[in-house]
Amino acid sequence: MAKKFSGLQKEALTLYRKCLRSVYEKPVENRQNWFSYIHSEFNKYRKVSRRDFATIEHLLRLGNRRYEMYKNPSIKNVH
Repeated sequence: MAKKFSGLQKEALTLYRKCLRSVYEKPVENRQNWFSYIHSEFNKYRKVSRRDFATIEHLLRLGNRRYEMYKNPSIKNVH
């Protein structure tokens, strides 16, 4: 039987997917940098406890703000 995801887990997965999909709007030569950046940012906070709701909500707000900023077409690359 598959384990159900909590609401915050679903939000985090949704943000991750949105970030990955937005990479395809960036120049081809910079896409690997974007994939690496997204992966490293999400991986940084992998050890946050599932019960630490305040931290998770803060990270989701921060991630959504960064997503909105980085999806701007004028931003071509990330290091």
